[in-house]
Amino acid sequence: MSRAYQNYIAGKWCDAESGQSSENRNPADHDDLIGTFPKSDQREVNRAVASAKAAFKEWRLVPAPKRGDILKTVGDVMTARKEEIAKVMTREMGKVLKETRGDTQEGIDTAYYAASEGRRLFGHTAPSELPNKMNISFRMPIGVAGVITPWNFPMAIPTWKIFPALVCGNTVVFKPASDTPATATTLVEILLEAGLPPGCINIVHGSGSAVGTPITQHPDVDVISFTGSSDVGKTLYSNAARQLKRVSLELGGKNGMIVMDDGDLNLALEGALWGAFGTTGQRCTATSRVILHEKIHDKFVEMLVERARKLKVGNGLDESMEMGPCVNEGQRGVVEEYVQIGKNEGAKLVAGGCRCAGSQYDKGTFYCPTIFTNVTPNMRLAQEEIFGPVLSVIKVRDFDEAIKVLNGTIYGLSSSIYTNDVTSAFRAMRDIECGITYINGPTIGAEAHMPFGGFKQTGNGHREGGWEVYEFYTETKTVYVDFSGRLQKAQIDT
Repeated sequence: MSRAYQNYIAGKWCDAESGQSSENRNPADHDDLIGTFPKSDQREVNRAVASAKAAFKEWRLVPAPKRGDILKTVGDVMTARKEEIAKVMTREMGKVLKETRGDTQEGIDTAYYAASEGRRLFGHTAPSELPNKMNISFRMPIGVAGVITPWNFPMAIPTWKIFPALVCGNTVVFKPASDTPATATTLVEILLEAGLPPGCINIVHGSGSAVGTPITQHPDVDVISFTGSSDVGKTLYSNAARQLKRVSLELGGKNGMIVMDDGDLNLALEGALWGAFGTTGQRCTATSRVILHEKIHDKFVEMLVERARKLKVGNGLDESMEMGPCVNEGQRGVVEEYVQIGKNEGAKLVAGGCRCAGSQYDKGTFYCPTIFTNVTPNMRLAQEEIFGPVLSVIKVRDFDEAIKVLNGTIYGLSSSIYTNDVTSAFRAMRDIECGITYINGPTIGAEAHMPFGGFKQTGNGHREGGWEVYEFYTETKTVYVDFSGRLQKAQIDT
């Protein structure tokens, strides 16, 4: 079931000029080879950017509703191939089939939303301060978009970026994560099947240093959208700033879930388990901190530990599994390092904290759902993004302390509060310093038609999804039409 994958550049599938390739294996079963992928470099990036730049000249002139029609067809094809996409994705990055089906559905929803936005790239009209003169504005495409995506949502996140870029009239050079190149290739194949003209989409496989960096530094790449680690994002932003490129960064998170003493504990339990251990905790919106009111702390911890120990961990292709492996050995190593850090800091390990035991786990990068209590807000365990199945529990005295603890990190992506008090709910909406807040829900669960992004060092202020991403991928052109037949001097004191 493996194949030799290629880049798609200038309307052709091709290997890297280096002749080198890398393997992509199932993190749940290292004997399962998904495929080999070209190790590309600056040469492929240059060709891909030149292709996109040439294609932009004609693509920008295609009416936006017609561009949207292609995305509608993309959604139809993705719907027909949903199960196939989900299975490849599970083999590639490990999360269970229910989640990869959901990942694919997010891409489908984004396609249909993007299709409709092709008819809603609205500008504005405004009255002029002068007679017989009209003021209007409209949206213009920018040019070549460099899209660099992570491995945890290998279908959803690329669609969040690529579909709006295309509908707005831009062309794309796409560098997917090295851990999930097969799903990315499938997306490109579907775009072409749906009728996207050659050159409008180019995919270049390879490492961040060999492919990602050259994309961000290329003078003919006009706009960049990146999702990944904060450290890489800061370097990318610095490099792009030298050329005044427009850049959207979606970076780290250290998301907190507050459970008040008046909250529904059974509902909060389900939310904590799903938020912390869904996708093996490998989400930027994962619930990595649970902030518990002291009155319910002991009871809730007991409930949480009991359920976490019963979670079924294994190969995501098995429909009965609830959690899959870490995406690779390196990421499992990061989890192990943080577990040791937590112990050294004095946190109490109450569940997990080890690799999954048993012969069924020998060929994968599995790690047990892990919970620490006695965590204090300043511990590294409570401050740094881990990106794995590790949950920190913090006890607080009241609502005010809970908000202070939740806000007390450099990140501000997602948050939630479980409470049945309307005052607490609305105060949380106002006072939590995050781009996303859930009331009586976990910290995960974005919807395609709503803006997605965070405050502080989670990003640089732009949003994925919803209507705001279409503003990111366009420039505003202001036009004045004077039909007075005479010179009217604006900005002159009369």
